[in-house]
Amino acid sequence: MKNPVYGPSVGTHLGKPIYKSIESDGIKYDYDRKAECDTDGCPLQQLGKNELLFNPGLIYKQAS
Repeated sequence: MKNPVYGPSVGTHLGKPIYKSIESDGIKYDYDRKAECDTDGCPLQQLGKNELLFNPGLIYKQAS
C-alpha cells in the first residue's frame, strides 16, 4: 500500500492500533475481525473475497 490514510483508532491488538478503516490508492477497507493466528503465522485461507490481512493479524474488508 502506498501512502495509506488511516481512520480513527477503535482499539488495540498486540500493542498496535486497530483502525476503523484504511484507504489506499482510492480503495477503502473497513476493519472486520482479528485473524486466527498461531506460532507459524496467520493462514491466508481464512480470508474471503475482497479481504486483506494487515499486521499484526487484523482482517480488513473492502468497503462497498
